[in-house]
Amino acid sequence: MEEIYANMKPPKAADPKLFRNQTGPRSSQRSFHSVILCLGLLSVFLLLGLIVLGVHYRDSAADLSSIKQNLTERLQASNDQLSFMTEERDQLNASLTEMTKERDRLQTLSKQNKTCPAGWSMFSCSCYLLSEKSGSWDEGRKDCEERGADLVVINSDEEQTFLSTLKKGHTWIGLNDRQTEGTWMWVDGTPLTQSYWGENQPDNDGGSKDYGEEDCAHLRNNEKARWNDISCTASLQWICEKLP
Repeated sequence: MEEIYANMKPPKAADPKLFRNQTGPRSSQRSFHSVILCLGLLSVFLLLGLIVLGVHYRDSAADLSSIKQNLTERLQASNDQLSFMTEERDQLNASLTEMTKERDRLQTLSKQNKTCPAGWSMFSCSCYLLSEKSGSWDEGRKDCEERGADLVVINSDEEQTFLSTLKKGHTWIGLNDRQTEGTWMWVDGTPLTQSYWGENQPDNDGGSKDYGEEDCAHLRNNEKARWNDISCTASLQWICEKLP
């Protein structure tokens, strides 16, 4: 038996090169498969991203189209409204023109059918009277009221020019600032909007109290009859105005 065991040779160890040759290609194959898998996953993610971007772009394009349509409709509505307003303006202008013609016609008829009392002068649609006597602003107004008139209210350049030829000296008109200093009001209750003050007037006598407050207006004795403020107690002629 000892001889038998002695003659038996131990088995040879496995050759390391053999294992290297067997494991090398397998490892490379696994690495290749991993790369392929990663590339595949990356392609899937890219595809999903493109799909998401496509959907987002489609929705954005739809939103932009909707906004464009909305703006187009609003623009059309604005153009239609502008066209309507233009037509309405033209109609109003035409109506105003007709009303102006009718007013002028009625004024002409009024002048033809109505006359001013003796001693009064007619201008436009009113009658005017220059007083023969003089007195305070209040006395002048009272005299006008007793004649069914009031101190003159000046409304236009033409009326101002007419009065400059009618008056003969300093003449009271129906304008004062008694209620509030600096706020000039006509006797009919309307505020002063168009004025013909002389240079540096009204000045309330420069704040001097020597002649009292200058709260009443009069036409000056000059060519254009520019206005001046003076004490209401001064003695001047006056101009009355009334309808025929």
